[in-house]
Amino acid sequence: MSTQVSACLLVQIPQPENRPQAKFHPNIWGDRIITYTPEDEVIRACKLKQVGYLKEEVRREFMAAPDDDLYNVALRFRLLRQQGYNISSDIFGKFKDENGNFKKDLISNVRGMLGLYEAAYMRVQGEDILDEALAFTTTHLTFWVEHLQYPLEDQVAHALNRPLRKGLERLQARWYISIYQNETIHDGTLLKLAKLDFNLVLSLNKEELSIIARIRLC
Repeated sequence: MSTQVSACLLVQIPQPENRPQAKFHPNIWGDRIITYTPEDEVIRACKLKQVGYLKEEVRREFMAAPDDDLYNVALRFRLLRQQGYNISSDIFGKFKDENGNFKKDLISNVRGMLGLYEAAYMRVQGEDILDEALAFTTTHLTFWVEHLQYPLEDQVAHALNRPLRKGLERLQARWYISIYQNETIHDGTLLKLAKLDFNLVLSLNKEELSIIARIRLC
């Protein structure tokens, strides 16, 4: 019996004559990544120096912004929280009325509410004022999104769908740059800094991918 089994195992299984071939999609990058030429170090150093200068300019403008404007307060709060500073959410108390509700005149300040909406996602457990802020802004921004014009309409719709806190930083930056540059009133220094910084990081990522791609070919 064992002899018969062994003999069966030695029998070759016939292979189909027309074996199907796997057809993989071509590399979407082509040879662009492998043949990528890094930017000249001198040029990159000049751009980095320019970034430092522009950052200082933006920082001065940022610190000089009035403290009674909801958008400025919310922006400052969000950026400091993102950098790990434990700034108190009590700063939003000034935007409440005597009954402890957010003031009704804020409803027409769509830009300010958008800033507060994004800032509310930086909340931690127990920050009731930010929980209230999120509910307040979500309700009114949802109403406003159908009555706004580009580019503010796109900003609000995008934020309601995917707030900054829940998105990938670089993808969010790329999207916002394209929107911000179309605003009638925008900060030229900030826009220049955003584009320069984004392109520097993109250049570095391409260089790293090129190195990895060449290693895999070895």
